[in-house]
Amino acid sequence: MNLFRHRLSGLPALVLLCAAVGCSSADDSASAAVPSPTTKVAELCRSLDEALPSKVDGEGRRDPEPASALTAGWGNPAIILRCGVERPPKMVDPKVAQGRDADAVAGGVNGVDWLMEKQDGGGYRFTSANRRAYVEVTVPRDADSSSVLIDLASAVKKAVPEGIAD
Repeated sequence: MNLFRHRLSGLPALVLLCAAVGCSSADDSASAAVPSPTTKVAELCRSLDEALPSKVDGEGRRDPEPASALTAGWGNPAIILRCGVERPPKMVDPKVAQGRDADAVAGGVNGVDWLMEKQDGGGYRFTSANRRAYVEVTVPRDADSSSVLIDLASAVKKAVPEGIAD
């Protein structure tokens, strides 16, 4: 039996192709997986969402899809914040703590500690440390990571108290 006997053409083929490979819409809206934290962490994340700045690294807020108080975004390509994520495995890696892992570095910016991990494509992922909720920020290659973390620091300090995340 010939599997290609019935050909798809036009719009139905494009719809199937987009479904298979993940095409983006014409408005270039970013997307982000919404975390599933505990109720207590979700409350902290909602407080963070209310405290977030309207601009980060000079870019206006453009929240990713699906809409959620646990995610936020700025610019295009998007700087994406997700609150209530799981602790990254590298956060407990002794090589990172001792500064021996070239792909992950721990450090602080304006009173917020972060784990920085290099991403494919030249961007970075930062995950807050020593806070009651893990906040993840992905920064595309062309954005100024220092400016992003400086812009977000006061909101994180205000909404997410120091301590150990659930």
